[in-house]
Parts: sequence; C-alpha cells; structure tokens
Amino acid sequence: MPYSTESSTSPNPGATQPIHRLRGIVYTALFAALFIAFSWVQIPLGFSPVPVTLQTLAVMLAGGLLGATYGFWSIAIVVLLTAVGLPLLEGRGGLSTVFGPTGGYIWMFPISALLIGFVSDRLFRGSGRLNAWRIAVLAAAIALFGVVFPYVAGVPWLAYKLDMSFAKAMAAGCYPFIPGDTIKGVAAVAIIALLRPLLPGLRGRG
Repeated sequence: MPYSTESSTSPNPGATQPIHRLRGIVYTALFAALFIAFSWVQIPLGFSPVPVTLQTLAVMLAGGLLGATYGFWSIAIVVLLTAVGLPLLEGRGGLSTVFGPTGGYIWMFPISALLIGFVSDRLFRGSGRLNAWRIAVLAAAIALFGVVFPYVAGVPWLAYKLDMSFAKAMAAGCYPFIPGDTIKGVAAVAIIALLRPLLPGLRGRG
C-alpha cells in the first residue's frame, strides 16, 4: 500500500485552532494600540478643524496585515471604547468625540480596515510574496478604501456639524490631506507586501 506523507505530517486542524485564535487576539490588541498611538501623532492645521494624523496609516496596516476580521476588530474596538468614554483618540473620548466634527472619518475607519483586509486576504491566499499584478491590486484597494473611503462619510458629516457648504467642507477636510494620505498609502503597500508573508499564522490565510 502506498505511503502518504501528507497524512502523517499534516497538523491537526482542531489542535491548531486555539493557537490561531490566541494569535489573532494578540494581533488585534497590538494593532488597536498602534491605532491609538498613531492618533496622538497629529499636526493641527489652522484653516481646518481636522488635524493631520497617522490614523489612516494604522487603518491601512491593520486591514492589510491582519485581514478582514482581525483588521476590522482592531479598529472597531478602539472606536467603541472611545464612544463609551475612554480617552483613546488624540486623548479624547466619549460621544462628543465619536459624533464630533471628525466623527464621519472615525466611523469609516473600521469599515476601511475590513474592506482592505478582504482584498488582502484574497491576494495572499495560497501565496507568499506578491507579484507585480497583485501589488497593483493591493495599491488600488488601499487607494480606494484607505484614502478615498473615509471622506465619503467624513466630509458630509463635517459640513453638517459645522454648518458649512459641501465645497467648503471639501476644502477644509479633504483636499489638504490627499498628498499625505497618498504617501501613507504607498508606505502601507510596501509594508504589507513585505511583512504579511512573514506573519506567523497569517501567511496565505484566506
């Protein structure tokens, strides 16, 4: 009878499942902390109520490196804890932060991480390093879901809260940030393409 090396070397899925869950919890906590830390890195703009921060970079990395599920929860947990009063975003917390002028951006961050993670999970499924075509797809996902998507809710909510026209809200809460977001997007693509294949438990995970 032929000898099967696959059956003798394949790990027991049931035995490794708790390890993957624990690893996922650790990753989620680490990237939640990263999101909090990056929110403290900010440059106020005198003409805009929206400061320049590294929050969007943390969102891109969470989705791209952790995937849809863990990426979403690493950001959503911070938003929920901020809503109940913990001063986690730029040292502020409570409903006044989550529903303040910049609230529209904050709501979209978990969804952005989810969508970036959805694409990243499929690009890295069954493969290690990404080829040029897959890197291009990852860059497009980062640009759409990480750069453009937060403005979909952020700008209209900013206009509503500050009683300004949509054009003024775009000038105050979108246009000045596009160059910086583009740089963060390029950095995120490079980091994700380099590091995700090396993350234990996430390589090729679909």
